[in-house]
Amino acid sequence: MNFLYPGFLFALLAIAIPIVIHLFNFRKFKQVYFSNVQFLKEAKEQNSSRDKLQHLLVLACRILAVMFLVLAFARPYIPLETGADPNKGNLISVYIDNSYSMETVNKEGNLLDEAKRKAKEIAGAYQLNDQFQLLTNDFEGKHQRKLNKEAFIQMLEDVKISPANRNLQQVVNRLQQEGDSRKNQIVYLLSDFQQNFAGTSKIKSDPEIRYSLIKLNANALPNIAVDSVWSLSPVHQPNQAEKLVVQLHNYGSEDANDVPLKLLINQQQKAISSIKVPAGKSVKDTLAFSGLQKGWQKGLLSIKDFPITFDDELNFSFRVNSEMKVLSISGDPSQQFIKSLFATDPYFKLKEMAEANINYSSFPEYSLIVLNGLKQPSSGLAQQLKSYVQNGGSLLIFPDLDAGAAVYTPFLTALSLPAVQKLNTGTAVNSSIELKDPLFKDVFDQVPANMDLPLVNRYFSYLERNTTGKEGILQLPLNQTLFARYPSGAGDIYLSASSLKPEDSNLSRHPVFVPLLFKVAFSSAKEQPMYYTAGKDDLLEQQKTTVGANQSLILKSADGQEIIPEIRQTPGKTLLYIADQIKKTGFYDLKRTDSVLAVLAFNDDRRESDMNYINDQKLKDLFAGQQVAMHNSQKDALSLNIQAKNSSIELWKLCLILTVVFLAIEILLIRFFNKTKNIQKP
Repeated sequence: MNFLYPGFLFALLAIAIPIVIHLFNFRKFKQVYFSNVQFLKEAKEQNSSRDKLQHLLVLACRILAVMFLVLAFARPYIPLETGADPNKGNLISVYIDNSYSMETVNKEGNLLDEAKRKAKEIAGAYQLNDQFQLLTNDFEGKHQRKLNKEAFIQMLEDVKISPANRNLQQVVNRLQQEGDSRKNQIVYLLSDFQQNFAGTSKIKSDPEIRYSLIKLNANALPNIAVDSVWSLSPVHQPNQAEKLVVQLHNYGSEDANDVPLKLLINQQQKAISSIKVPAGKSVKDTLAFSGLQKGWQKGLLSIKDFPITFDDELNFSFRVNSEMKVLSISGDPSQQFIKSLFATDPYFKLKEMAEANINYSSFPEYSLIVLNGLKQPSSGLAQQLKSYVQNGGSLLIFPDLDAGAAVYTPFLTALSLPAVQKLNTGTAVNSSIELKDPLFKDVFDQVPANMDLPLVNRYFSYLERNTTGKEGILQLPLNQTLFARYPSGAGDIYLSASSLKPEDSNLSRHPVFVPLLFKVAFSSAKEQPMYYTAGKDDLLEQQKTTVGANQSLILKSADGQEIIPEIRQTPGKTLLYIADQIKKTGFYDLKRTDSVLAVLAFNDDRRESDMNYINDQKLKDLFAGQQVAMHNSQKDALSLNIQAKNSSIELWKLCLILTVVFLAIEILLIRFFNKTKNIQKP
């Protein structure tokens, strides 16, 4: 047991003084005794033993009462074997979960408010010279500071609900990172401990830190969320039909009937629906609409669901383009197959170049470049095309079989494509089709049993050395490929084994040719994600964007918030690093000077929608081998009564109780002990 030094001396004095006083009274008693021998003899015979016992008991009670009173002010304690160094001060780190799930309520009120009350209780259990640290999901710089008790309590008042979302391991890592090795760090985690927050992996933590997990329990609430959305339209064209698939998720335990769903595009209603969502299930619905104009579109999907509403809306954005630019480089101007194909749709703007007059500088303007029957493809062309594809472009090659392997092998290998092994001629060979390839998605309403497929009379056999990433789309017998896709950097290269000449194959006249090339062209359109998650997505991918020396890109919201991202250029993409600057959902314009390059949509993290919570035992098991204390506010409804028991057990309350007990015993002894008749003097 340990004591404060001045209090200990005072306790010794307090014990000694009553003893001296009683000794003095005892001497006076002896004088009275000898003055009247006869009276004392009679009293001695009847009361001597009882009087002595009473005096001794009263003396003992009085001494003990004074002693425990003094000890209460001396604040004795029993050290616990926690590994804490008594020579170090304490750093009390408190994490408060301020995610959307903490808006829910129980009989104590709002969970966030309850967490702040508990945090004040924690602070009140420690000494004035202890330091405190506050952490929330925002991971703000100001929360790295070490505070005194008063400043800590004041900072608690500023904690608000935030869209930022973290997991338990991230929180533990942050607390350990911001700790202080010169102090005993004691960590309190206040959260509802959703299953998504806690996770299932073991928590990696510092064994020197003591953790107290305070679980706040909310009432079970139903919740339906607009989970996600994606487009079925390969490209977005003005005044064309559009199809969106929206997914709703019911996180509750009861079926939800007739959930109203509404779609707004640029604040104009485009579609409505009513959906039944079974308990614990996800349901998809397709919304069809049209009438869009050229430019960026701001979409909003919304439902009506109470009481949890933060996930009832989903923002998304996409761009409607009036045209797609395609470049055709031909070695034989008499072949009009490519021109005839793309001329059927005004959406495609076809530019033709002769093999002898190629403008390399214009390549970045086109989404797709088609090489058709080049006689002498040069190494310089290969170098320019490789750079184009690496930066996100798409290249389609129909070789000239008469040029031979000697011409095409160096050209193809320069593009990291397989070399030509030989030219195959002879009887027409039937091909097969890979229907599972994304290029043929939604092309066939029904696949016939005996499908008519292209026939090939002459074709190149390629020497496939490395087939990593290759996707065969049209196949020939003996494991030969007629038409295949090869990823390259941020783009794709499509390579045909035969030409478009009728004497080589019937591919150019076959019904599969039109949807095949249209799908290749549509897949060349590089679409940005329809939406991002606020507080989670800190890296945004954009199409290649050129920024001048004195220019910068700015993200600007409707309410005037401006964010300047860090820019990094990569092949085919411009990467924008925003860290955790975007915390508010909505639409943000990406601007370069006064021009809007893109519209980006941000939503709240849907992981917060799942109101399933981890149980106490599983939560404790995540900290296997770690010293962890569990508190559950449902079991301790009035107060957690958290005391400073992390490094010691304080005894001052026990001392006060014992003081009162011994004073009460003394009063009872004086009042009721030895009640006999007094003997009168003669």
